Amino acid sequence: MTHLTRRNFALALAGTGLTAACGNGIGSRGSETIDARVDSTLGYLYNKYPSTRDLAAKSTGQLVMPLVTEAGFGFGGGYGRGALRVGGVTVDYYSAAKGSFGLQIGAQQYAHVLFFMTDDALMKFRRSSGWAAGADVEYVFNDKAENLRAETTTAAAPVLAVIFGQAGLLLGATLEGVKYTRIIP
Repeated sequence: MTHLTRRNFALALAGTGLTAACGNGIGSRGSETIDARVDSTLGYLYNKYPSTRDLAAKSTGQLVMPLVTEAGFGFGGGYGRGALRVGGVTVDYYSAAKGSFGLQIGAQQYAHVLFFMTDDALMKFRRSSGWAAGADVEYVFNDKAENLRAETTTAAAPVLAVIFGQAGLLLGATLEGVKYTRIIP
């Protein structure tokens, strides 16, 4: 017969927590949570930066990452989950993972949206087993008037990235080196 001690109780409690954290997908509401966060993020983006509605209308799809968390102390990393929307409908879910090394210290959180401006760019993204942001991405940034603007050189870019809602103390927010991987929430 098993004797219930503080140690056994603590181990059982820890095991229960680990099992609950596994998220095996059975009865999971992960996709509903991600979709709700994506809806909220897009609502915020369109209200705060109305010109992004034009980007969305011209794009063939958007990858929305509602929350990416990064931290670093010499070595750094980041992670977030989001959804790919085509025609306003979620078609897949993705994670974003980032690793870095250098003179860095701190942590930050931000949201970002990748606007796929061509069918070819969207198709390459969806067909890849893991897509890394790099030279194909041009950044749209906000100026002092809180309007997002794209330079004329970015107007023909296959993918436009909008980074917004930064909070924390880690210098810079860039998507270079971020790898996107399809997930099942």
